[in-house]
This record gives sequence, structure tokens and C-alpha cells, in this order.
Amino acid sequence: MMVVSYQVNLLSVLLLNVSQFHLKLIEYVKIGNEIQALGCDRHIESDPQGAGSLVFFHLLGHNHSMGSTADVTIHSSQFPENVQNDFLESLRRRQVNHKFHYATHKQALQWLALHQACSPSRNDADCAVTYNLAFKAAASFIRARQIHVIGLGCGGGQKDTRLLRRLNSAGRKIFYTPCDVSGAMVLTARQAALAAVPPGNCFPLVCDLATATDLPKVLSSPAPKSAARLVTFFGMIPNFKPQIVLPILRKLVRPADLLLFSANLAPGDDYQAGMKMILPQYDNALTRDWLMTFLHDVGIADSDGKLRFSIETVRTLKRIVADFVFVRTRTVQLYGERFRFKRGESVRLFFSYRYTPVLARSILARHGLRVLESWMTKSGEEGVFLCGRGGRVS
Repeated sequence: MMVVSYQVNLLSVLLLNVSQFHLKLIEYVKIGNEIQALGCDRHIESDPQGAGSLVFFHLLGHNHSMGSTADVTIHSSQFPENVQNDFLESLRRRQVNHKFHYATHKQALQWLALHQACSPSRNDADCAVTYNLAFKAAASFIRARQIHVIGLGCGGGQKDTRLLRRLNSAGRKIFYTPCDVSGAMVLTARQAALAAVPPGNCFPLVCDLATATDLPKVLSSPAPKSAARLVTFFGMIPNFKPQIVLPILRKLVRPADLLLFSANLAPGDDYQAGMKMILPQYDNALTRDWLMTFLHDVGIADSDGKLRFSIETVRTLKRIVADFVFVRTRTVQLYGERFRFKRGESVRLFFSYRYTPVLARSILARHGLRVLESWMTKSGEEGVFLCGRGGRVS
């Protein structure tokens, strides 16, 4: 196993070219004119299994004591060359991959502030009660003494941590894998989870759920094979096309696993009216600032266009969309490629699907995920679903 130590900017990474066993220091994604430098030491180890798709990343503080270290696994889907390709493809297609709204430390902080201000889970007491009921039910379904919780799209890890506390209170041995495209989010979730899980039982993973085709294998290795598995997927389904992400979820959820899945809902009996009711949760200053950071970092100014929010129907589903419409022709050059945006052309910055309870159940069933129990908030804006693939749950 090769181990190399460098002192680098926090927003740079070491890329391991395993075919030649050659380490390169390259920038992660340099899309800003000014990036705050946060110094640290970093150690890289190659994949001990020799698979070539993982880098084990040790973030160390300056005192290098055990309490100041965090081991983070970086999947090849988030290696710099793949991130750069995804980034350029977003501009070519005029559709921003949502992961680029979480790519930098600044964006992660903006999202956390937005989530704190606008998310029902942080501002609606009944929403917290609803999740607690789901956590209690999930804990009662699992009889095993060892449980591996896998937080897909963990974000800041607040919900996962509450679940971990619930499981921990029952005297189980808990393992936790916080998984996200954002390294900053994964570290935030890890820090929150340490209140309920020992550092040695926490396995942070940075990966792109949509493109990491070997994720089932990756997730099978950190915790004991005898541990029951509980997969969480909180607040993620709105930002994926369901026909893309749900087949991925089904492959990750093994026959004896449980899935805790949440969906943002359009409240009330009238789907369209419900969508109009929740539109201000998106069309606000905090969301605008967060979404516009991506464009600012590529050299596009607010004055180059207008950010517009609207409601869009896609087959049987509805979603909120945010498009930046250019009012003047603008050309930017990135990584040797020129992008010309004509006046009247738009870039799709964001979309967020909203479901109804009936639609959520239907679409889960269509992809082989059976709802065992479900809970809806009194506001009708959020639902939590405990799912399985059938058969006996450990």
C-alpha cells in the first residue's frame, strides 16, 4: 500500500492513478476567482483491495492527535477528472448537475443556511415528530444487535443522527456510512454522528450516487457482514428523475435491508394548488443566492440574465424548476472550452419534484420497493416511507 503526505489547500485533492501507481496533485474544481485557503495535511492510501476506484483520504489537523483526524473514502465517481467532465457536460447541456450546487465549502454553508431557514424538518415541530415515529418503527423492525446505517445524500446528517441516537438507545452496536457528493457535507454529517457512534464505526464516503455503478460492492465492506442494514434517503428524491434514481436504490437495498425514504409533497387534494402554495419555499433570496453561486463562479453575473422559478409538469409528476434566462449574449471559457450563451437562451439550474402520498407509493412499488409503513406531516408537505424489498427483515 502506498502512503504519501502533502500539505495542500483544503479544496484540492490528490488523485491516485492506480494503473501506474503515480500520485498527482491537481485542483478539484477551480471555478472561482477567489477561494478561501484552509490549510491541512492530507494522506492518501491506495485501495487495499486493488480495485482502483477508491482513495482513502485522511484529513489531519495541525496537532495530528487522534481526535483531530477523519478518514474519508473518495470514490472514483468524484475523482477530479470525472468531476471536471460532469461540470463541462452541465454547461454543454445547459442543465446543471445538482452536485455542483454543493461543490465548494461556500455552497455547502449556503445550503445549510437555506435548509435551516426554509426546511419544514427544521421549522415544523410536527415534522420532527413524524420523523421520530418513523425512526421508532424502523428500530422495532430490526432485531439484530448490530446495525449498519447508510445515509445516502446525508447532507448535514441531522436526521441520520437522530435515527442513530434512537438505535443506540436500544443498546445496539451501530455503524454509520454518511455518503454524499460533497466532502464538506460528509464531514459535517460525520461530526454530528459522533454524538451517537464511535469514530471507528463511522465510514464517510464521498461519491456520486448517479454514476457509482459499483456502489453495492463498496457499501458492503466497511461494517460487519452480519450487521443488519438500514438505508436512509432523506430529501434526495426531489432532485433526481425517479426513473434514474429508483432503480439504483433498489440495487442498493438488499432483500433483507430496510429503506427509510422521505419525499417532499404538494399539500392538499389539488396537486397544482399545492405546488403554488410551496413555491415561496424555493423562490426566495436564500435559494437565489445559493443557486447563483454556481454561475458567479463560472463568470456569469446577475446582470447577464434573470433567474425564474416556475411549475412544470412531467408526465404524472410536477416539479419546481429554476432557469436562468440570458438577457444578453455572454461567452465564458473554462478548461480550454468556450461556451456561448445567446440572448434568450436559458440554463436549467435546478429542479425539485413534489409528490402526493399516492404517487410516492405508486412509483416506489413500480420500482420494486414495497412500503411497509408511512407517516405524513399535518401540513401535508412531507412524507416518510419505511420500505423493503419483501422477504424476512433481519
